[in-house]
Amino acid sequence: MSGSDEQRRRRGLFEAIFPKEYDFEGMLVIQAEMTAKGVRGLLEWMEGSPQVAPTDLDKQERELDEYRHRMEDKLSQAFSTPFDRQEIYGLSRQMDYILNYSVETAREMFAFQVPPDSHTKAMAEDLLKGTEAVVEGVRILASEKDDFEGVVRRARGFMHEIEAEYMAAMGSLFKETDVAMMMKRSEIYRHLRDAGKALRTTVDVLHRMKVDIV
Repeated sequence: MSGSDEQRRRRGLFEAIFPKEYDFEGMLVIQAEMTAKGVRGLLEWMEGSPQVAPTDLDKQERELDEYRHRMEDKLSQAFSTPFDRQEIYGLSRQMDYILNYSVETAREMFAFQVPPDSHTKAMAEDLLKGTEAVVEGVRILASEKDDFEGVVRRARGFMHEIEAEYMAAMGSLFKETDVAMMMKRSEIYRHLRDAGKALRTTVDVLHRMKVDIV
């Protein structure tokens, strides 16, 4: 089989999941980009002083929710079998969790009056890098590029960094003498860790989708 025949075969398999009349491939790319923008917004919000309500992040979350709902409506129209829908829905939902936990982190930091520390910033930075890797992975999901596995490995590396930073953060926290602050910070760290777990599941779903169309 020639290279062009193989490419058409792969494209055909992908279009069996993503029909042309519904550009779910493009929609997922847009959602991934919106998610990365939201995580980037979390980092920028952390750098702000004095701390203000994360209204911009709230707005981005609402916009992404509306976008997802429109995509879900199209999913219900596009398929007669549940399997294909489930893969697309699963990827979309897990990306949504990444942003949800990011926004919840900012909300609680503002409500509890907890300033960012080196651990929260490091976890947010790794989350952003991992999410940016997801954006790249979604963009090349159906392409002939052979660096998809490298993108997946890079994303998983950042996931491990988030988990390692979480453990370091909790270790430092137990030396805290202010019990109230210790409880507040542990909640913040947990949300960022949950965002990392959502990133992990996102990457797993994305990788499985790639395997299905190869």
